[in-house]
This record gives sequence, C-alpha cells and structure tokens, in this order.
Amino acid sequence: MFKKFAIGCGAVALLAGAAQAENMTGAGATFPAPVYSAWAQAYRAATGNELNYQAIGSGGGIRQIKAKTVDFGATDKPLQPGELNAAGLVQFPTVIGGVVPIVNIPGVASGQLRLSGAVLGEIFMGRIKRWDDPQIARLNGGRKLPALPITVVHRSDGSGTSFIFTSYLSSTNLTWANKVGANDSVNWPTGLGGKGNDGVAAFVKQTAGSIGYVEYVYARKDKVAYTLVQNRAGQFPQPGPASFGAAASGAPWGRAPGNYVLLINQPGAQAWPISGATFILVYKNPANPARTASVLKFFDWAYKAGDAKANQLDYVPMPAGVKAMVRKQWLQVTAGGKPVYVSR
Repeated sequence: MFKKFAIGCGAVALLAGAAQAENMTGAGATFPAPVYSAWAQAYRAATGNELNYQAIGSGGGIRQIKAKTVDFGATDKPLQPGELNAAGLVQFPTVIGGVVPIVNIPGVASGQLRLSGAVLGEIFMGRIKRWDDPQIARLNGGRKLPALPITVVHRSDGSGTSFIFTSYLSSTNLTWANKVGANDSVNWPTGLGGKGNDGVAAFVKQTAGSIGYVEYVYARKDKVAYTLVQNRAGQFPQPGPASFGAAASGAPWGRAPGNYVLLINQPGAQAWPISGATFILVYKNPANPARTASVLKFFDWAYKAGDAKANQLDYVPMPAGVKAMVRKQWLQVTAGGKPVYVSR
C-alpha cells in the first residue's frame, strides 16, 4: 500500500494494492483538505475503506459533482437552496475554520499587525499602496512600518476561501461591496494569483511586502505571519479554534434552508470575523446509491470519531446537535424511495 497527500491542486488519496473495499471519490475545497486526509488515513486503518479526494478548490468541486464525475463535491461556498434544488443536491457541513490575512513584512511576526475590514478592502483594491500608510498606522498605535510597496496575492482558482474572504470585505467596505462583491471567483482589482491555499502562502513567503489570505491551518503549516482582524465588536481576537467556535456559537443551523449558513462578522468580543463552515455536496437521488452510501458512512464515522483530529488541526468540529440534524437530513438521500444510508 502507498499513501499520497498534497494540498492545493494536488490530491488526498489512500490507495491499496490489495483487495478493493468501499472506494469513494471526491473533489473540491482546499480549506478542509488536511482534516479530510487525516480522517481518510484513520478510516482506512479502521475499516479498510478508501477515500480519494482531489483538493482542486471549491469551484472545481461544485463543477465536478454537477458533472457527476465524483461521488461528492466539497465547497466552502455553500450553495443557495434554489441552486441545490435545481441540481438535485443536498449539502451538509463537516467542520468550521477561519480565514486569516497573511503578510511578509520585515520585522512583523504573527499577531503583531492589526487590520480592519475597511482597510483590508482598500489594500485589496490597490488604493492603499504602502505599508507605512497612515490608515494602517492608526490601527497599530502609530507603529512605524517599512515604506515597502504592498503586493496583493489572491487565489487564481474558484475558491471557497475567496468567497469567505470577499464576503467579509463586502460586509465591512461599501466600495468593495459595490465594485467587486463576494464570490468564489471575482474580478480582482490588483495583485498576483496563486492556486490553492498553498499557492497563496508560497507567493507571500517569497515576496517581501506582500499580503494574501489563507485558511488558518495553512498559515501555521507554511509558517507565514498572520495578522489580527477587527471584529464586529471592535476587538482584535487571536485566530484559532476558540475564536472560530465563538463565531459559530449562534449559527442558525436549524432555521437555514439547505444548511445555507455564513459565519461572517458574527457578534461577540471573541468571534473571529472571517470564519466559515465547509460543506459536502451529494445527490439527493444518486445514480450510484452504493457509492453515495459509502460517502455518508464515511462522514458519519468522521462525526463520531474525527473530532480529536479536527481539533489537533485547528478546526472546530460541528456541535452534537448539528450532527444529529444532518443525520436526519441524510434520510432524504434516497434510491427507490428508500434512504441509501441510515446512521446507527
């Protein structure tokens, strides 16, 4: 047997050279790729069943599940109920995380720079061009920053991470909302494009004066400095599971059709303002019920046995009540009028 794991445009795969068991294929978001890889390895060891997950970005995951080339799609940009219904899909959340701005500024380490949504919007529109700009200095107690030009780095692929980040910018910067908006792929006013979270992190690491955005686990993994961001309460919490969980504490899961829930700029002094859940997409009436049943069985196992690994990787597991709600929703995934999988 051999194992392979790569984030960004690569693959998360566990392949066996011996007898094939229940094999599943999925594609999409890079945001949850580290935890899906860890779960897949543990699931393979526990059950002998195998997961092949291509981390190609949320846009690619949505396209592939709609094209029926994979057993499930994965996206950090939840689909609206109308789009789910039109495509015959259901979606459910797996874990919660957060997006952080990352910088390469000489002498600035993680957590030492404060930014607001309004200022981030001006930076990503190319209107704040240098790190010694007075608007940045005011947020940082007048701290002198180098007179370096700012190089913006953004995702080049369709990305749920971009959707979460641009949704935050749209909620805090009116000009950004009117001129650019929020989506998994936008017309970036300035900057360089990197593929996947790893691609953005690599560009920032090698470019002095740059700023980008990645899921928090990538900032830690790739050892790139992250900034603090002002939240709705005017505070600058540290990013991490505690502040991501604070953002999710009041999420209206039971009242959200299609599980369409955003965690942007939530109330609470400790809430990280650029938080979000990541989602799985499967067909409500799948053409291959056995494969879809294997997918639901895998994520049911992850709900039961995967919380510790999610915590180790700085994700926030879904609350028990949300897991119970999702298991009931799975009964709507049917073939011949019967559920393809029932949790036990």
